[in-house]
Amino acid sequence: MMWGWGYGGYGAPWGWVGPVIMAVFWIAAIVGIVFLVRSFIRKGRQSGREVSALEILQGRYAKGEIGKEEYEEKRRDLS
Repeated sequence: MMWGWGYGGYGAPWGWVGPVIMAVFWIAAIVGIVFLVRSFIRKGRQSGREVSALEILQGRYAKGEIGKEEYEEKRRDLS
């Protein structure tokens, strides 16, 4: 009879290490999934913000795509 080697000598020499490693693996996997889901949710909230027509118009004017007259005319139309 071999002491501490399981059934007939065919067991793992470190009987408690396997379950600990498995538990650490599953905890790490679950934490990783939670972080991925949270990052996708945050990105969805940030990119989901709608930009108003006035903000788009102001951006076009700031970039020089439209002149002052056209900006004033369109701003009046939006108001």
